Amino acid sequence: MKRPKRDMNQRAFEKGYQIGLSGRSSDLCPHYVGTQKFNWMQGWREGRADQWDGLNGATACHKLSGF
Repeated sequence: MKRPKRDMNQRAFEKGYQIGLSGRSSDLCPHYVGTQKFNWMQGWREGRADQWDGLNGATACHKLSGF
């Protein structure tokens, strides 16, 4: 049975969220234009907000499963 391909926009959001949650810079975005950059930046902003609220990787993992 074939596995379905991953949604690249969801994956971009999740990677951006992880980078933002770790406190790293938005300059690390691997996308230059388009919806993947938008989703990556949206994830990064949400990750930064969660970091500022005191969440860390263990307490914030539930957010990624609900996207």
